[in-house]
Amino acid sequence: QVPVVESGGGLVQAGDSLTLSCTAPVSTFSGYVRGWARQAPGKEREFVASINGAGDKQYYADSVKGRFTISRDHAKNIVYLQMNSLESEDTAVYYCARAGDFWAIERWTDWGPGTQVTVSS
Repeated sequence: QVPVVESGGGLVQAGDSLTLSCTAPVSTFSGYVRGWARQAPGKEREFVASINGAGDKQYYADSVKGRFTISRDHAKNIVYLQMNSLESEDTAVYYCARAGDFWAIERWTDWGPGTQVTVSS
């Protein structure tokens, strides 16, 4: 089974953009809510964004609303996180998962290993 894998992280400057990708097996992708969470050094993992199975409803943390966009490609089993106007506070490891709840990450499963995003000010 294809594992969940995040990619697209890197080192950028404040104000730059990045697009993260998450590939997942069809068994945990098609029809399921998928989400992105992040964990900064010394902090707990927190909700970032989620998207419903159809891809027509998106939910965002207040801290990223208006800057980040979550989307999904059903043909490729990929979930994207477009991140614009990045800030140093966005520095974290970003994780993709199957979301058992739009907001409560404690109900999320099938986590990927994460991808590091570092924003220099």
